[in-house]
Amino acid sequence: MDNEQNDKEKIIEYIEKLSDEVCILKKENIDLRNQVITIINSLKEVIGVQSGLTARLDDAICNNAILEVLYNRINNMPYELKDPFRADQFFYPHFESHEETIRKICEERKSLARFGDGEFSIMGNKERWKFQRLDSRLAERLLEVLQSKVPELIIGIPYNYGSLEKYNDQGADGIRSYMTEAIRKQHNSLLDRNRVYADAYLTRFYVMYKDNMTDRPRKRIERLRKMWEGRHVITVEGALTRLGVGNDLFDNVASFRRILAPATSSFDRYEDCLHAALKYAESDTLFLLAIGPSSGVLAYDLTMKGYQALDIGHVDLEYEWYRAGKGERVSVPNRYNNEVFGGNQVEALAVDDPYYRQVLISFAD
Repeated sequence: MDNEQNDKEKIIEYIEKLSDEVCILKKENIDLRNQVITIINSLKEVIGVQSGLTARLDDAICNNAILEVLYNRINNMPYELKDPFRADQFFYPHFESHEETIRKICEERKSLARFGDGEFSIMGNKERWKFQRLDSRLAERLLEVLQSKVPELIIGIPYNYGSLEKYNDQGADGIRSYMTEAIRKQHNSLLDRNRVYADAYLTRFYVMYKDNMTDRPRKRIERLRKMWEGRHVITVEGALTRLGVGNDLFDNVASFRRILAPATSSFDRYEDCLHAALKYAESDTLFLLAIGPSSGVLAYDLTMKGYQALDIGHVDLEYEWYRAGKGERVSVPNRYNNEVFGGNQVEALAVDDPYYRQVLISFAD
């Protein structure tokens, strides 16, 4: 254990030296220095988690995890600090505020297509999530939507760039783990440096934020609910997504009906879902979409047909986690949940549940 402790002390010493050098280069920037100090303190906390009382196997696993977190935090530090000496090497997309996105949706009836790690993985032909198999046609359509210039459609990407100070450690470290050099190169090749994007985390209002145990998530969800307030809603959702079942998330709509896609790989029945949506739509229909990576494509196609459509993936799960009040992801037995272990095991609803009366048509396998 002495050698292990020495190694940890060397790591801390190295990181502190690194931070000192950065701060000397930019000593006039107090905000930067505070960011560096925060990162260093977080690193020390992670190192301090490891106890000498664990078994050797657990000890090795824990040490590997610590080193991975350390590596990701150090590797991502220049991006979080927005170092102006290397600005030409970094790409920071332009983002509008959540409030501005919601205003456009409510007042200007804009649609929303969101792109996250799943969508970028499909466009890069890399398997990532089990809820949608790789599909070259879907990859082509996603790229078409991402680079489209339709005034009525807002494009959202995750706010994974620059400072991550608004996120908690779990949220920030998840971003650091994902944002590898390869991912940054992909984003740099696909995104428009002159475009202003919405934040795809708009609908992820709870778990990943530092303030998730304050009153702020309640205020965020109140703003989100204005997007469908008083509207005649048709959802296109996975067969086990069950938006709003057992909660009051959509109690403020004028009407609520559902089109059900397969629980996984919904793009297999994409054309059926699109045709059904157009069949049942009325002039003032608002579509709420939650069918994984296919949602952005459907938002685009419905917008091109003159309808408003919002990709709201995960907002219902976030609301359930918010209601649980634990500040973390928890199991929701009657929902398909790709973000917790065993989340694909979903309890059946009662045969007389109002959910079934809302279903217009189902394409579930």
